[in-house]
Amino acid sequence: MKFQLDEPQGGNSISRHDGQTVWVNGEAHGESLLVPWRGEVQHWPVKRFDELSEEHFQQILALKPELVIFGSGARIRFARPALYRSLIAARIGVETMDLAAACRTYNVLASEGRAVLAALLLECE
Repeated sequence: MKFQLDEPQGGNSISRHDGQTVWVNGEAHGESLLVPWRGEVQHWPVKRFDELSEEHFQQILALKPELVIFGSGARIRFARPALYRSLIAARIGVETMDLAAACRTYNVLASEGRAVLAALLLECE
């Protein structure tokens, strides 16, 4: 699916995805990644949903978003709240969606200037 959105000034934008790859600012990413509203896109070292740990969500906390959009892969799956307890304690909202919905929602919120972060799980087979 290809997206055609205005690029936020100085921010990151997801231009397309195909389930195995996500394009951010025109650059292809074939592994799980964190896309902050501004700044560097980061590798997120999680290869499978079953491997999610508190440490993965600690990496998100360090980026200080107001809201996290967790793209759980091809289908919606909810991580145990204990894994992202640090985000809840810091009053950071967490929404879970499938990858396609997460990409769309991230773009809308980032274009509004929100301090949003997309945590996108691209599972390696």
